[in-house]
Amino acid sequence: MHGPSMLILYPLWLGDLPALLKGFLEQVMRPGFAFVEREGRLPDKKLKGRSAQVVVTMGMPALFYRAFYGAHSLKSLERNILKFVGISPVKHLLIGNVEGDAKAREGWLEELFGLGEGGI
Repeated sequence: MHGPSMLILYPLWLGDLPALLKGFLEQVMRPGFAFVEREGRLPDKKLKGRSAQVVVTMGMPALFYRAFYGAHSLKSLERNILKFVGISPVKHLLIGNVEGDAKAREGWLEELFGLGEGGI
């Protein structure tokens, strides 16, 4: 099984990606590398054929983040950054209540190790 070309793992920070991750993506996803601007047309996506796995950790329940907030930062990352440069498909894993039950945390870590061993 062939895994994704990119793994992005981040903590939900004030409802969004951490600023350092945003800054990194802004520097990496530049014209010429990630896309080519074309006058009067949509840009040419240079990262086609690549996929991504996004893992978001948070203090609130993941279901609440998805249902109440609509997973807005995850949708923005996928639509406005990854798909804009051609990265698709994008799989997601939301892990909520990270500061809660230690046994649940152990389960998430096992799941993440399993994904890593399987090439995600």
